[in-house]
Amino acid sequence: MASSSSSVAVVRLWRTAFLTLRDETLTSPPSIPQLVQSLIFSHSNSSFISAAPDLPAHEVTSDLLFLIQLVANASQFRQDLVPIFSNTFHLIHDVSRRVSLHMNSSSWTLLLNSYSKITDFFLAEATSNAALYKPVLECLETLRYLFGENQGKCSLPDDIQLVNFLIQVIARSQAGLISLYHPGGNQKSSIEMGKKLLRYGSLWEVQTVAFTMLGEVYSRTGSSFPVDLWQSTIKVLRKMMDLLASKNLIVDDIVMSRFYASLLHCLHSVLMDPKGSLSEHVSSFVASLRMFFIYGVTSGSGCKEKEPSSLSLKLSTEEPKRTNNTPYRPPHLRKKDSLPMRQAKAQDPQSSSGYDSSMVDVTSSDSDYSDNDGSLKDISGSRCSKVRVSAIVCVQDLCQADPKSFTSQWTMLLPTNDVLKPRKFEATLMTSLLFDPYLKARMASASALAVMMEGPATVFLQVAEYKESTKCGSFMALCSSLGQILMQLHTGILYLVQHENNSRMLVLVFKILVLLISCTPYSRMPEELLPKVILSLQARIEAGFPFKSDQTGLQVAAISCLTAALSVSPSTQVKKIILEEASSTGLVEAEKKSGVLYTLLQHSSRLSNPTVCFEALQALRAVSHNYPDLMLACWGHISVIVHKFLREDNAEIPTKTWKEQAGSSVVFVGEKIVTAVIKVLDECLRAISGFRGTEDLSDENFLDTPFTSDCIRTKKVSSAPSYGPQSLEDTKEERNTCTSGIEQWAETIEKHMPIIIRHTSAMVRTASVTCFAGITSSVFFTLTKEKQDFVVSSLISAAKNDKVPSVRSAACRAIGVVSCFQKTSESAEILGKFIHAIEVNTRDPVVSVRIPASWALANICDSLRRFIDDFTSIDSVTSSQLVELLTECALRLTKDGDKIKSNAVRALGNLARFVRYTSSSCVHNKPVANTEFSSACNSATMLPARSDLHTFDGGAINSSYPASLKDLNWLERMVQAFISCVTTGNVKVQWNVCHALSNLFLNNTIQLQDMDWAPSVFGILLLLLRDSSNFKIRIQAAAALAVPASALDYGKSFPDIVQGLELVVENLGSDPVLVPSSFKYRIALEKQLTSTLLHVLSLASATDHQPLKDFLVKKATFLEDWFKMLHSSVWEASAQTEIESDSVGNQKKEMISKALQSLIEVYEGKNQHTISQKFKMLKSSIS
Repeated sequence: MASSSSSVAVVRLWRTAFLTLRDETLTSPPSIPQLVQSLIFSHSNSSFISAAPDLPAHEVTSDLLFLIQLVANASQFRQDLVPIFSNTFHLIHDVSRRVSLHMNSSSWTLLLNSYSKITDFFLAEATSNAALYKPVLECLETLRYLFGENQGKCSLPDDIQLVNFLIQVIARSQAGLISLYHPGGNQKSSIEMGKKLLRYGSLWEVQTVAFTMLGEVYSRTGSSFPVDLWQSTIKVLRKMMDLLASKNLIVDDIVMSRFYASLLHCLHSVLMDPKGSLSEHVSSFVASLRMFFIYGVTSGSGCKEKEPSSLSLKLSTEEPKRTNNTPYRPPHLRKKDSLPMRQAKAQDPQSSSGYDSSMVDVTSSDSDYSDNDGSLKDISGSRCSKVRVSAIVCVQDLCQADPKSFTSQWTMLLPTNDVLKPRKFEATLMTSLLFDPYLKARMASASALAVMMEGPATVFLQVAEYKESTKCGSFMALCSSLGQILMQLHTGILYLVQHENNSRMLVLVFKILVLLISCTPYSRMPEELLPKVILSLQARIEAGFPFKSDQTGLQVAAISCLTAALSVSPSTQVKKIILEEASSTGLVEAEKKSGVLYTLLQHSSRLSNPTVCFEALQALRAVSHNYPDLMLACWGHISVIVHKFLREDNAEIPTKTWKEQAGSSVVFVGEKIVTAVIKVLDECLRAISGFRGTEDLSDENFLDTPFTSDCIRTKKVSSAPSYGPQSLEDTKEERNTCTSGIEQWAETIEKHMPIIIRHTSAMVRTASVTCFAGITSSVFFTLTKEKQDFVVSSLISAAKNDKVPSVRSAACRAIGVVSCFQKTSESAEILGKFIHAIEVNTRDPVVSVRIPASWALANICDSLRRFIDDFTSIDSVTSSQLVELLTECALRLTKDGDKIKSNAVRALGNLARFVRYTSSSCVHNKPVANTEFSSACNSATMLPARSDLHTFDGGAINSSYPASLKDLNWLERMVQAFISCVTTGNVKVQWNVCHALSNLFLNNTIQLQDMDWAPSVFGILLLLLRDSSNFKIRIQAAAALAVPASALDYGKSFPDIVQGLELVVENLGSDPVLVPSSFKYRIALEKQLTSTLLHVLSLASATDHQPLKDFLVKKATFLEDWFKMLHSSVWEASAQTEIESDSVGNQKKEMISKALQSLIEVYEGKNQHTISQKFKMLKSSIS
């Protein structure tokens, strides 16, 4: 009863005080501070606060908001406001813990605006009175509690207001820090600094809570914040980081370590979702964050940790352990133990009247000290390690947020020398990775390094070049610095590969090494570096790993690194090592030896561990691809492994997956393993048989001119082994290689193929059919007739009958390879089967099947064009039907997607080159309309080979050539398809159109000058030559324009072509290179344009077109300068090499002389004798 009456009394006291306060403020009020003091704070603090829980929450909320607004507006009164402000903050702080205040958007606005005014007052006065920071801290704690309680109710504008308030508080308190640690020439002693920190510890605590709250808000709703707010936050964070760096405020103190942790956590939260460029901030942040890499490790007080010895590298495998005998209690139990104590303090008004320092530790989590539940030294060490981890994580965030800008910071974050020596100053990420005594910090360093080596690093590190430090001088270029960094990274990472025993750490180390291998240009590094990587990995794989539970995962990671190293561009040193290893005993006792190849063969045979086996097979495949010369010595073992897996594969398939079988005593060979084995077999066969890609059938005479012969690029085929440049010795041994390839292929077809070609797994069948795409013509036609038939029948069956698209796709690819063989094209039976199988697959609904089918179709047409003069074993009717089928198929495919369309255009170009009109009237006269062909023009047949064209007179066709086609408008349809494709297709389609038109122009039975479509075709080529941004297209267009042999062949388009080519050449120097990848083709374009312009100029005298001659007179000055430049370049080239002088140089001079003579005739015909005389002098100087 007494308690009830007491409660009623305090409620009456509360309501009376606030009602009186409201009434008094409506009349002529006295001093607001005096009024608030007399009505609110004159009563007992505990009794007044105890009334809040008995009042309605909305009433308490309204009264407190009224009070804070009234007090905040009292700044107009020139009185001592500190007690009133402090008491108000304290009242709201305590009441908010007892009553769930009803907050809405207007309430937050009022509260934050009032708090902003009062905190501004406190922070302005606190520079002379450090005690004033405590009310500010209490204000922040109140806001943090209120926003936490109303987390689900706060809107985005509320959070934005809170962020602006916190930024204002941080900025104001930063001004206090700047005045506190004023710049000066003399550094303060550590004792004086410590005294200042003790005195102004509350200032740092204010910053700690503010940054903690800021980080929490960004973690909660930062993704929705506007860009300008994010940029303002970044500026505040940078200003604080710059202040720490400029004042060297890195102190090992419990208060400061909490501040650093909150600051860095806030920076991490803000960087997690970047909303703008960080390019102007990256360098500043990195410089500041770098100071924390060894925070607490080498200090003499506070958070001192174990300093690593400079004489040895002792790598930690676990966190430092507790040193006292207190029983371990998990974090969740510790939390329960501390909860009653905190609640008791919250309920005790006396305890809340003072400042509760425990509230400041806002950045600690319950798991931070789970491994250090003991001595204060361990707790301090863990707190310092948390700062180091946070700093490294922020470095990683910066790299992910702005990877391009971050590349300039490599020299700041990574060492250029002495990576294995501890650094007490200027620490790097490698310092943390190698020497930090806490595993979490080392793992954070590893993660940051891995992120740094992803993205743009793979590109910009290609400029790295290693030079000895003694050769670099005082200034080191960027390429040399990067070379030194890569060398030090290799040294440190390989050391960890050999000595690290923590499984989690090793996984990250192997990840870093894979990325490092992919980024490093080993051709510009010391030649022994790549062999060192490979041998270090091989040694660690052989040594094994201490923890059985992680054996498989770590072995897989290590072998993956080895695969990456073996996949790098071939190294002569690596080849020498493996060759010596293979030739020492001939691999007779591989399981008893030590070496890279032996290790891979041993692990690839481990059927009981599929994951390790699979990775070892991947590595073997890399060896086969990059070091094909070694595969002959390995064939026996690889064949045995293949047979072993295929034999085990016949066993009953269990229900578990192949990954689940790792470590099981039951042997299970899944389809993934069998597929990997077949891919190794495929790569090995290609290496031994000398496969260098699809046999080159191109007869591109229109590209092979004296000016362009040295610009023809060798195409690199990714599916072919890396043989490297072919030397004379390699050429002598080619026959032996082919012989050995025959033996291996015969063994494969007889022993392995019958099993895998009909395997139940589509993945296995696809891999087995793909093997045939790596066979060479020399091997194929040396096989017995029975084995050849097996290959052909297997491909036909897979292409036509298999129900799985991937198998049909692989079969079409293989058919495209085999159809390029000359003897295959001579066989009517094989060719007919291939054509029908490919035609069926060009209609397949799956695009991944139609693409290789269209590619094979183009190859078949190319093969027919090349070997048509040897194609005599088939009757004319059948040949006409096949060619008609190919034509219709290609025309249909020109309406498909771009990848298919480009192959279809190539096929039509090959057909257009050898199919011709049968009647002389059609050859020499203009054809009639498509629907009114005369009987004399009703057919087309194949054209003889180019070698026999000089004997062809357009009359009767030799009976040995195939009969005529029955399609009356094939030529018009082809041209229409070319025009359609060049306007709708991508750059590859456009290039193929230019190539196809070149082939069309080479058909001597087509009178271009009489074709209605000729001007349109020439116009398209000129348009591509002038406007295309792709230099390869422009080169091919220029080459096509050079194909017609006479001015008559160009028809009415000849003047436009001459003028267009001249203008393109004249303006070539001003054309921007829009696509960087096209820059390497610029010289080739210049040379092709030179060749084409010389060709058409040499024909200019044969035309009577007066406007063209007037144009040539107008451009005489440019042409004179151009010929002089051309003559100078030819003379310089001739002086450099005797070969150029004797052969190619003479051909170039002949082309120039013909063009000059033609121009001389033009100028003389126009009575331009002065100009003619100049060109005669030019001609005489050349000859």
